[in-house]
Amino acid sequence: MRHSVATAALLIGVAGANAAMAQTEINVLRVAVNDEQEAYYEEIAQAYEEQNDGVTVTFEYIANEAYKSKLPTLLQSDARPDIFYSWGGQTLVEQANAGFLQGISDMLPEEMTGTIPEAGLNAYTVDGNLYGLPLYATEVVFWTNTALTEEAGVDIDQIETWEDFLGAVQTLKDASVTPIIAGGQDKWPLHFYWSYLALREGGPDVVSDAMAGENGGFESEAFVEAGKEFQKLTDMEPFQSGFMGTTYETASGMFADGEGAFHLMGDWDYLPMRERSTSGEGLPDEQLAIFSFPVLADPVSEGGEGATLGGINGWAVSQSAEPEAVDFLAFMLSEENQRKAAEQELFIPIVEGTGDALSNPFYQQVSEDITNSSYHQIFLDQFLGASVGATVNDISADLAQDAITPEEAAAQVQEAWDFR
Repeated sequence: MRHSVATAALLIGVAGANAAMAQTEINVLRVAVNDEQEAYYEEIAQAYEEQNDGVTVTFEYIANEAYKSKLPTLLQSDARPDIFYSWGGQTLVEQANAGFLQGISDMLPEEMTGTIPEAGLNAYTVDGNLYGLPLYATEVVFWTNTALTEEAGVDIDQIETWEDFLGAVQTLKDASVTPIIAGGQDKWPLHFYWSYLALREGGPDVVSDAMAGENGGFESEAFVEAGKEFQKLTDMEPFQSGFMGTTYETASGMFADGEGAFHLMGDWDYLPMRERSTSGEGLPDEQLAIFSFPVLADPVSEGGEGATLGGINGWAVSQSAEPEAVDFLAFMLSEENQRKAAEQELFIPIVEGTGDALSNPFYQQVSEDITNSSYHQIFLDQFLGASVGATVNDISADLAQDAITPEEAAAQVQEAWDFR
């Protein structure tokens, strides 16, 4: 009897020891990235595991479109990630209001959040509570194949207004050069045009006013005019043949293969476009240039000329995540790890004091653009929430195909906002 009790006590003790030594698993879900970024995240995970016994960090990657469709289901399941990639904006608000996210304001060291610009923190704050952290800021720019523009006689330094850009498109067409490569199948690359034109037409408050139902909402003159200006471009047939059947990834590789002069895309495409090219090397730096989206000579409202469109992309924390996940998030966004990303030219980090590590001239230019912008607007397909964002993408694709009028496009976005 005494032997049985002793054995039971021993087993309980072993079980207790095993529980104490149990692994804490941190699962991180991210939109697919290139090999260099995967290696970067793996290095960070290993470093954290070495400093924290009993913790395992696992990164999982899902392609962009699949990520957007699968994430809502994952967040409602037991397979939800602890940390997941987020574009912020209204989608984050909806996730927080649905109870999918965990407030982390009181779980982060003050010295850590003090290194992040207020605009970045605001992008991941809902009703005064922080639900994630920003990783980097991005700008959508016109990537340019200078060999093709020079061949056609286009000087991109002379492109200041939208009319200048339309003139350059015509010059390229006259020279039998495809002006623009676009991934129309995924639709969101086309929404950059409508969104940027709306910012240029309506100024920095045009989106917030529309969300508040002011000045005609999303049916205001600025949004209608944005559609009209976009169709001035699409009526010129500026894109490659079959652009509506081309994915973002394919379009990215096509531009890097030298198949078109311009590619309106984020700065994040610098490395991926090379890997997607046929050669795996893409265009050399000396054959690349970037410039900001042109201004309008006669906008509906003033103030939109200095706005930039892009992302304040980062991470959100799910409601079931353990405290270790928040600690890892802070570690991942430490100044040391952000500087490494800058030095490796992976992205433009948002943490203050790391920008000086950028050596890539394109990243330097984007960083300067965002710093000097009068307003940085998060992508409308993310900022306005999943349902309204999908409508923005849909109407952009429809406008590009002349399937709807600018007035109908604006009305559809307003209807989606009203019934979100």
